[in-house]
Amino acid sequence: MFPNILIRTLDFIDRHYFSFYYGFINILIYFVKNRLHINQIQALLIFHIIRKMKITLIFTGKTSFGYLKTGIDDYLKRIKRYVPLELRELPDLKKTGSLPAVLIAEREGKMILDAVTQGDLLILLDETGKSYSSEKFAVQIQKWMNAGTRNIVFAIGGAYGFSPEVYNRANQKISLSEMTFSHQLVRLIFTEQLYRAFTIIRGEPYHHS
Repeated sequence: MFPNILIRTLDFIDRHYFSFYYGFINILIYFVKNRLHINQIQALLIFHIIRKMKITLIFTGKTSFGYLKTGIDDYLKRIKRYVPLELRELPDLKKTGSLPAVLIAEREGKMILDAVTQGDLLILLDETGKSYSSEKFAVQIQKWMNAGTRNIVFAIGGAYGFSPEVYNRANQKISLSEMTFSHQLVRLIFTEQLYRAFTIIRGEPYHHS
């Protein structure tokens, strides 16, 4: 954990950009006194940027299987050590047995759109999306952070995917694999990959390339 005095200095820069040089000089003094390596300096700055960003996960419906929920909860707890995170589980639709898939996706889509605000960056987990390696996904998250993105929303749809309205609102689609997974299993796989991405960004030993 980085010293509170340095974190407060970085926060000071955010609040009072007109006093940038005051904060910058304090940071330099700290770096010189403590002889920090360049990698430590980079990690500190990345840590500060992450603290200013929030991630929201949208799951369509409750996670039905206990073993999946246990794994998901474990990774969510780990991710929260790096970044503010909110999980929004949308309620399951009732009496859908006679409804066509298109109508189910439409109703679920409305709930997704209601959970997203105008300034959110909406990323859909979708089989037609762009594929990333774990390392490249970490790089993409860091690019979003560097761009000043305040809230990244990752949405995992139901069994019938997303409605056209959700696709139109989305900023990007990403795919975990060319294989097909159940929408509930995708939740566990993705939360693990999200955790892995932050360990890569922080240079921690969880990931082995």
